[in-house]
Amino acid sequence: MYDELALERSIKQYFGVDIDISHVIVYKVPVSRTASATLFLTTKKQLLLHISGQSKLLLVDVKKLVSRMGLKADVYFPPQGRPNYFDEIGINKFHEVFPGRKNITESDINFYRLLAPYNPALILISEVKDGNIYQFDSDSTSDWRQAVKFAYRRIRTS
Repeated sequence: MYDELALERSIKQYFGVDIDISHVIVYKVPVSRTASATLFLTTKKQLLLHISGQSKLLLVDVKKLVSRMGLKADVYFPPQGRPNYFDEIGINKFHEVFPGRKNITESDINFYRLLAPYNPALILISEVKDGNIYQFDSDSTSDWRQAVKFAYRRIRTS
């Protein structure tokens, strides 16, 4: 209970998202050698994933971790007060590489957007791919093993 409250507060403080945790699916399971993830349902039946690590994580790393956990992401929440955070970082990184370019399109910054620092990360999950949620395990042949069985698919409404 205390851990859930602390997680709710840190999410509110860093991302500006007010949530109420209803049920924790997995708590601080390893997703790499230095990062851990907590997957939980909110009272509004939204499935959210919170990833934090000791080392530097980029958006591209977080996307890979979400996929390897057997999840499909819907929304990557930016830090509070910066709704265009990933675009800002992408444009800055693009200007570092191509300082003279003036007309920048969306497709120009797609790659550079992935280089945005993203630790901690908060992701809205749209579905669990095969009904299994995986965690990192260095002893396994594939480096991943099943953590828990859980079925979820978010149905979009208008």
